[in-house]
Amino acid sequence: MSTLSVEMLAAAPAGPITSAGHAQLGIAVLVGIAVIVLLITRLKLHAFLSLTIGSLVLGAAAGAPMDKAIASFTAGLGSTVSGVGVLIALGAILGKLLADSGGADQIVDTILAKAGPRSMPWAMVLIAGVIGLPLFFEVGIVLLIPVVLLVAKRGNHSLMRIGIPALAGLSVMHGLVPPHPGPLAAIDAIGANLGVTLALGVLIAVPTAVVAGPLFSRVAARWVDIAPPEKLIPQRPSAELERRPGFGVTVTTVMLPVVLMLAKALVDIVVDDPKNHVQRVTDVIGSPLIALLAAVLVGLFTLGRAAGFGRDRLAGTVEKSLAPIAGILLIVGAGGGFKQTLIDVGVGRMILDFSKDWSVSALLLAWLIAVGIRLATGSATVATISAAGLVAPLAEGMSTTHTALLVLAVGAGSLFFSHVNDAGFWMVKEYFGMDVGQTIKTWSLMETVISVVSLVLVLLLSLVL
Repeated sequence: MSTLSVEMLAAAPAGPITSAGHAQLGIAVLVGIAVIVLLITRLKLHAFLSLTIGSLVLGAAAGAPMDKAIASFTAGLGSTVSGVGVLIALGAILGKLLADSGGADQIVDTILAKAGPRSMPWAMVLIAGVIGLPLFFEVGIVLLIPVVLLVAKRGNHSLMRIGIPALAGLSVMHGLVPPHPGPLAAIDAIGANLGVTLALGVLIAVPTAVVAGPLFSRVAARWVDIAPPEKLIPQRPSAELERRPGFGVTVTTVMLPVVLMLAKALVDIVVDDPKNHVQRVTDVIGSPLIALLAAVLVGLFTLGRAAGFGRDRLAGTVEKSLAPIAGILLIVGAGGGFKQTLIDVGVGRMILDFSKDWSVSALLLAWLIAVGIRLATGSATVATISAAGLVAPLAEGMSTTHTALLVLAVGAGSLFFSHVNDAGFWMVKEYFGMDVGQTIKTWSLMETVISVVSLVLVLLLSLVL
C-alpha cells in the first residue's frame, strides 16, 4: 500500500471495513463510474476530463478529504505515465516507421501474393496479427482497410470474408497483447510480469483470432453480403515511395521487441537465479523499455533508411508519431489516477472482504467488471484501466501466471460488444459502407466472440498453470 493510502486510511479501524463502510464505498464506486459514463456518453466530454472528474467525485463520495483525493489522483496519474508512457511513445514511433516506410504494405503484398482464394481469410488474419503488434488499433484499421477493399474487389471475395479476419487480428492484439496501451496499463496496475503476460497473451490471441476471424467470417458473410464501396478505396500509404524495405527485415524488426521480452520471460522461468549472468543480461535487454527502444533504433535503419529516408525525413516521422498519442497518454494517465483513488479510499480492501465469501472466480469477476464498463463507456482502454484498478487487490497471493491471466481476463472483457458509443464501431461502419444493423451483426458480434472465446481460454489455462 502506498504512503497516500496509509494516510487516507489511517483513521479507519483495523481489520475488515464495517457494513456501513462497505455501503458507502460501494455507493461511491457506483457514483464515480456513473459520472464517468455519463460525461463520456451523454455530454461527449473527453475521457481524460471525465476520468479526472469521476476520480474526484469518487473521493468525495467516499468521504475522503478533497486534498487527499487530489493527491491520490495525481500520484496515480504520474506513476502510470512514468510506467507506460515511454513504452506507448516508442510503440507509436515504431508503428509510424512501419507505415511510412512501406514496410506494412510490403508484409501485406508478400503474404497476399502467396495466398489463394480459399486461404485469403487466413492470410488476412495473419497480416493483421503481425501488423497489429506495434500499431494502435485505429492506425491498423487505416492501414488495412484499403488492402481489405482492394483484395475483396479484385478477387471478387465477400467483403466480410476478408474484412472480419483483418479486424479480428487487430482487435485481439489491441486487447490482449502488450505493448498496446490497455494491456500495459493493466499490467502496471495489477503488478503482473510483462513477459509472462505477453507469452500467455499471444497463446490466447492466436486461437481467439482464428475463431473470431476466418471461422466467424463465414457466418458474418451469410448475414451481411455487401460489395466493397468504390468511393472508400483510398490511396495506399506507400504508393509514392520509390522503394521500400524487404519482407524479411520488416518482420524481423516488428518481432524484435516481442522476441526479446519473451526471451527474458523464458530465462526467468528456466534459470530463476538473479545472480546468473545470462539472466541478468536478458533482464536488461528483455525489459520493455530496452526491447522497444532497440526495435525503434533498428527500425530507423531497416525501415527508414531502406525506404530512402534522409535524416530530416526520419526526424519528421518520429515527430509526427508522437502528436497523435497525447490523448492516449492522458487517458491512460487519468485512468491510473482513478485506479489509485479507488485503492486509496479503501475500495480494494472492500473487494477483498467481499470476495472471500464469493464463489465467483476472480478471473470471471475481472471479466464481468470490464464488460460492464466497456458497455457503458464504449472505450476498451477506459474499461481495461478502470477494471484493473478495481480487481488489482485480488492479485494478492496469486502466482505469476495467474496474475498475468487476471490481466488477460480484464483485456478480454474490455472488448465485449462494441456498439454505438465506441469510435471503432463508426470507423468500421463508414469504411465498410454498412448501416448500423449490419455493423452490429458483424463487427459488434465479432468483438463479443473475441471476448467470450478469450475468457474461456483464460479459464482453461488457469486450470493447468
